Amino acid sequence: MEAKLLSASSPPSFSVNGATKFSRPSLVLTSPTREFPIFKLQCPARSSNKIIQSVHASKSIGTVTTQRVDDSENLTLDAVRYSLIRQEDSIIFSLLERAQYCQNKSTYDPDSFSIEGFHGSLIQYMLRETEKLHAQVLHPIADKINMNPKVWEIYFKNIVPKLAKEGEDGNCGSTAVCDAMCLQALSKRIRYGKFVAECKFRDSPEAYQAAIKEQDRDGLMNLLKFPKVEESVKKRVEMKTRTYGQEVPVEICKDGDCPTYKINPSLVADLYGEWIMPLTKEVLGNKPSTSNFPITRVVRM
Repeated sequence: MEAKLLSASSPPSFSVNGATKFSRPSLVLTSPTREFPIFKLQCPARSSNKIIQSVHASKSIGTVTTQRVDDSENLTLDAVRYSLIRQEDSIIFSLLERAQYCQNKSTYDPDSFSIEGFHGSLIQYMLRETEKLHAQVLHPIADKINMNPKVWEIYFKNIVPKLAKEGEDGNCGSTAVCDAMCLQALSKRIRYGKFVAECKFRDSPEAYQAAIKEQDRDGLMNLLKFPKVEESVKKRVEMKTRTYGQEVPVEICKDGDCPTYKINPSLVADLYGEWIMPLTKEVLGNKPSTSNFPITRVVRM
């Protein structure tokens, strides 16, 4: 994990300009090919100036040009709810993975990581390469549903400091991998608000058409809000975190012993209540789909 990063050679490639600590990289198209990169990563808890040679991908990935539209019966509220519940597990397990490492702030420091032609931190480089690969199979319309800058800021400013203990343990590469997993899980969960909005619109289009035509955002949000459901979601994710994140002792605990957890269960509940669900609502109320912009076209292969 610490020794190698996979770099794809298939076009298009991207570069990050002026990326700074805790800032979302700004992606722009550049040359479709690049040389084999050699980069240096300085991690305080490990030996410095270690040269890491990246692996060059031998195969390119072709893109599909056919129109991908999901007109199946899978786009229902029940199916979307089931997916959202399963995504709770993904988010919790991703956070549990991240919590095993220290904050490792050098992972986010551009001065601790260098590669020819790139200026930024290790996590920024890893996300750039990951997004470059995903861009080859992601529908172009998905670019219109982008909450990533907010997710980036929330994760690194509000979640990581509460999730991981301070300090450096040398696992900068593993830290970056776990951060990427957490960011992707959070982004996917928030973007699913579009599917929720589409399903609700399909169930009762008359109730939404008037608000859409009048551009009544407050009216739309009132139609999409369900406070009781939100409270049940917070309780469920906290209970899941208690179950998944509980330390299992070798010996049977005595009656009255308090269990210990890898992460604070209330942290995930607060994450949903303060960030995930509010951002999902923001996606819900962002130009609901009409015949000119069907959200069902925003699909992965």
